[in-house]
Parts: sequence; structure tokens; C-alpha cells
Amino acid sequence: MSDLNDPRVFFAAERTLLAWNRTSLSLMAFGFVIERFGLFVSILMPQHSMPLQRGISFWTGLAFVLLGVFVALFSTVQYQKVLRTLKPAEIPQGYRTDPGIITNLLVAALGIILTIYFFHGV
Repeated sequence: MSDLNDPRVFFAAERTLLAWNRTSLSLMAFGFVIERFGLFVSILMPQHSMPLQRGISFWTGLAFVLLGVFVALFSTVQYQKVLRTLKPAEIPQGYRTDPGIITNLLVAALGIILTIYFFHGV
């Protein structure tokens, strides 16, 4: 529990959440690029008439996307733990604390949708 009674504590926690949000988005984007690059390479290979197989790029890309989902969910839980320790004086009156949480949960949901797309799309 903080004894500072200063809203800067809350804003620091919110900035940290948003930094983790950017990190999770970056991990998912990197995973998408890795997965799609593997598809691109398999099309360019001389034996491209064979059915496309899921290789190392598919699983590596999928791992990065799922890591991004985990980071988004874990950072949301951490942020909520920090919010519970703050006093009312540390959160500006009328300031909404849930947009960061909603954003992170939407990013996690979109990462799960991207994972499903990887399995059903080519």
C-alpha cells in the first residue's frame, strides 16, 4: 500500500500497463510476420506444388503471438493488483481506471483470434 497520497503513483502504474500493452502488440506483430514469412518462403521453394506444411516458422510465429496474449493478460492482472493497493487520494476523482484494462483485454482477445486464424487460414 502506498503512503504517498500522490496521483503520480497511479499514473506511473497506468504508464507501465500501457508499456506492457505495446510490448504485447509488438510480440504478436512479430509472430504474425514470422508465420507469414514462412508461408512466403514455402511458396517460393521449387517443390511448392506439394501441400503447404506447418514448419518451424508457423510454430515460432504462433509462440510469439501466444506470448503476446500472455503478456497482455498478465500485465492486466498486475495492474489490477496495484490499483487495489492505492488510496482514493491517489486516483484523481472522476478519472476512469478501466480503459487500459479494456484495451489490454481486447488485445489479448485479438491475439487469440489471430491464433485461430493461423490454424484455419493458409
